[in-house]
Amino acid sequence: MDQLKTDRKRNEYKKQIVKHLVSRNLRAFRETFLELHPADQVELFHEIEVAQQKQVLLFLSPAEFADLFEGLELEDQLTVFQGLSYQYAVSMFNNMSADDVADFLAEIEPERAKDILSSMDMEEAKRVEELMAYAPKTAGAIMTKEFVRLSVESTAKEVIEELRESAPDAETIYYLYVVDKDQRLAGVVSLRDLIIAVPEMTVDEIMSTQVVSVNENEDQEDVARLIQEYDFLAVPVVTPDKRLVGIITVDDVMDVLEEEITEDFGEFTASRGATDLSLTAFTAAKKRAPWLILLMFFGLITANIIGQFEQTLEQVVLLAAFMPMLMGTAGNTGTQSLAVAVRAIATGSFERGGVMRTVKRELGTGVMLGITCMIVLMGIISLFYKGNFLLAFIVGISLFFALSVAAVIGATVPIIINKLKIDPAVASGPFITTMNDIVSLLIYFTVATTLIDKL
Repeated sequence: MDQLKTDRKRNEYKKQIVKHLVSRNLRAFRETFLELHPADQVELFHEIEVAQQKQVLLFLSPAEFADLFEGLELEDQLTVFQGLSYQYAVSMFNNMSADDVADFLAEIEPERAKDILSSMDMEEAKRVEELMAYAPKTAGAIMTKEFVRLSVESTAKEVIEELRESAPDAETIYYLYVVDKDQRLAGVVSLRDLIIAVPEMTVDEIMSTQVVSVNENEDQEDVARLIQEYDFLAVPVVTPDKRLVGIITVDDVMDVLEEEITEDFGEFTASRGATDLSLTAFTAAKKRAPWLILLMFFGLITANIIGQFEQTLEQVVLLAAFMPMLMGTAGNTGTQSLAVAVRAIATGSFERGGVMRTVKRELGTGVMLGITCMIVLMGIISLFYKGNFLLAFIVGISLFFALSVAAVIGATVPIIINKLKIDPAVASGPFITTMNDIVSLLIYFTVATTLIDKL
């Protein structure tokens, strides 16, 4: 398979493919397009016009288009699906992995999904229905049922012969899972161990019984973390009574991580579900509006604090000039600590290092940042405001306390939310920034009011 490693090569292939589509040269198109890697096929399919995409469907069989369809984003899959004939779609689904079919059918109308399943191959439809029965974002929902399971009595020679027949349909053959007569997970055999084993040795003699597995109802993010931690290519999925029901491969985990990162980024920026560029402006605005309205009310609290200290500002108007700097620096510090805490929760670092250790570290960081910024700021104010050391002290000491507190807020808020069994990413950047605006202004005006008579 050829790979499109450079933009120049990609453009050359695109021109050739478009030329063959326009001229309706079926043979030339198939020779050029089918020699590409499926990932490159997806990329080129994205770049050509809609009319040309429809032509691709005419030039490829459902089985050939199946790999390309699996590589498309959900929104693009739904668009392409609308243009497929019923029989073409059914045949395509029969040639796709059951987990990919289940993911797609879960996104369309239940009646239409049911209709498609009734027309699919009976065995394939059964596998898809079993996967669709699991709750979303669980191990069962993302696992695949296309894998090789071995019996403990089989010999190495028999297994290799079996692999020659079944491997093309399996998701992976690097790990081969062994089950007993009750289909309970008994062990695992690596392809390497199988190849170097004496042909007459039984699987029972070759396999390792130390198998790491996940429960079918386990959260997909925990599964991704486990595969990442152990550097697995795949992990078996079992029922509560240890029956083997599927496997989750590293490529499934990559999809999970992308999904979780996108979701967490949306929450971190108070725009959950609105980061997808395929959304319309109205849909994106509708998803962002609730967060922004909530933050707007927090902003009113900030405005009320300023109003409460109006008398202080009237006495020394110059204090107002430093408010944006104070709030901005405190907000940035809090957001940095928030990022550290959310990452620690996501990677399980808290379980290994402890919550208090992280909070203490962020407090120490905030104090050191506060001292550094205070010294720099006091020097600048003293230089540019004619040696007004008291003003420099008020702003500087306020900044010191604001940064120290902001670091603690940024680190503790996601921890508290996580303890409440809520996704810590909802402690979004704008939320932390707004909280730190309130705290920093309270500190600033309290210090200023206390020392204002000496200005």
